[in-house]
Amino acid sequence: MENFHELVRLRRSTRKFTEEEISPEEVKTIMETALMAPSSKRSLSWEFVLVEEKEKLEKLSVCKDNGAKLIAGAKLAVVVLGDPAKSDVWIEDASIAATLIQLQAEELGLGSCWVQIRDRYGENGESAEDFIRELLNIPLPMQVLAVIALGHKAETKPPFDLQRAKWEKVHIGQW
Repeated sequence: MENFHELVRLRRSTRKFTEEEISPEEVKTIMETALMAPSSKRSLSWEFVLVEEKEKLEKLSVCKDNGAKLIAGAKLAVVVLGDPAKSDVWIEDASIAATLIQLQAEELGLGSCWVQIRDRYGENGESAEDFIRELLNIPLPMQVLAVIALGHKAETKPPFDLQRAKWEKVHIGQW
């Protein structure tokens, strides 16, 4: 990778993965990066549950109506949690950690996709968070923010086209 800007330009959501395993060294590197994520007042309000077992990945893939099926094809799912008892900005802290997981995966040549869990629901109206909490035995007060699905890319997507950057979203000095 030439630089961070290029890394961000290349990272695209991957929803199809190969059968190739993620090496223990790659998992360690990804999680070391997550554990270095900044947090408000160094509260370390984020925690992570790693799921590699095929059966559990398949169960995770039905946690909500739309957008979770891809988890079944992943080799690793990182469930990103936050503790509201440790920080009132646990959502932001956990989001930063989740983003770093995705960027580290890309730097390693792996694909990833953020699967939103907080405030999402399954077909029967059950919250996706409660579904995952029960499946993975996650205690309260921990809250589930997202699942980051990871694996070797089975699809190639073009890098972000900088010609499509929405510069009208940038305001200088005032709105």
